[in-house]
Amino acid sequence: MIKLEELHTIITLKNKGQSNRRIEKATGIDRRTIAKYWSMHQEQLGQLENGDTRVAQEALTSAPRYDTSKRGPVKYSPEIDAAIDAILEEEGVKNDLLGTTHKQKLTNVQIHGRILELGFDIGLTTVGNHVASKRSKAREVFIRQQYEFGQRMEYDFGEIRLAIGGEVGTYHMAAICSPASGYRWADIYQDQSKDTFLDSYVRFFQFIGGVYRECVYDNMRNVVTRFIGKNERELNLDLLKMSMYYGFEINVTNCFSPEEKGSVESAVKFIRNKVFAIRYAFDTLDDARVYLNRRLAELNEGSGIEAEKSCLLPAKLPLEIARISLAVVDKYSFIRVNNNFYSVPEYLVGKQLTVKLYPGEVIAYAGLNEVARHERSRGHLEYVVDIFHYLDTLMRKPGRLRAR
Repeated sequence: MIKLEELHTIITLKNKGQSNRRIEKATGIDRRTIAKYWSMHQEQLGQLENGDTRVAQEALTSAPRYDTSKRGPVKYSPEIDAAIDAILEEEGVKNDLLGTTHKQKLTNVQIHGRILELGFDIGLTTVGNHVASKRSKAREVFIRQQYEFGQRMEYDFGEIRLAIGGEVGTYHMAAICSPASGYRWADIYQDQSKDTFLDSYVRFFQFIGGVYRECVYDNMRNVVTRFIGKNERELNLDLLKMSMYYGFEINVTNCFSPEEKGSVESAVKFIRNKVFAIRYAFDTLDDARVYLNRRLAELNEGSGIEAEKSCLLPAKLPLEIARISLAVVDKYSFIRVNNNFYSVPEYLVGKQLTVKLYPGEVIAYAGLNEVARHERSRGHLEYVVDIFHYLDTLMRKPGRLRAR
């Protein structure tokens, strides 16, 4: 079985119109395997319209199951990387003494031999590839890019300071920019969690009515799970799932290279200055969001977004990203979710409910029926109460419900 990353590569290349044979040459994955998983992906897309949407979405974003019992260890390690760095550092000292044109430089075979002498088990080709990468000192050239409508969107988070209800706090602004049309979109969140990150995508694609072909990021933690060596990255699996479902490509910039997504870096600063330098105090967070949307509409009046919309990939049904759990209603008619308590109608005491936890709200269901909806609490062991859940008790016994 293939890995999720390989499935993501197959879907991305097939969406670009490449043949199974060409993908096989590029990835080493057998073309019959490629055909199998692409066919499965097409069937799952069809189920979005003709079957159970939730089941289809889960299938589209699930990792294939594969056997890891026979997988050998990854041989290239940080210790080998450090050993190569030390050898090349010695080469640098030699170059300073003998000059850069001398003919006594270590070959890849000799460097590989020294690595083996240190007790590492690694192949010559692997060592040679890493040595070539480290020795490359080509001067970086910056080229101003021109993009077609619908081709590229750039994503970033930025911090803003707001006074909400008289209390000053740090909030987080998810910003998306199209460098082709000059369109800017943003929303305000209370954190930069994975749920927030995914929610901003769903809301943006739903708002804009389509999907860009490529999304560009820096090395934020919701994009890159960890680094493998100096330049290789392991991408966040939830982002890969989002990419497979909506059909956009992932492009991660080089470390410390914000100029590679300069439009959105500028957009964060632009929005922060044009919107919240003018006004920063609001009664509620929803008031701040309404104000942001109104100002963005004004700032985007000169953009080419209306022409760009016709060039976007077709929109899909919003991806369900809530964390789903079960909760039993206690004798006070509360359910406990993420270490906070939320009221539900009192006739549900003792019942087990299905709970969906979103970045901004909590929704409880009894079977398929929604029975309660609350704004999500960011505290710890806090109680969120809707007094209408207790009307029967208050009418029959006004003194029964004590303040909590």
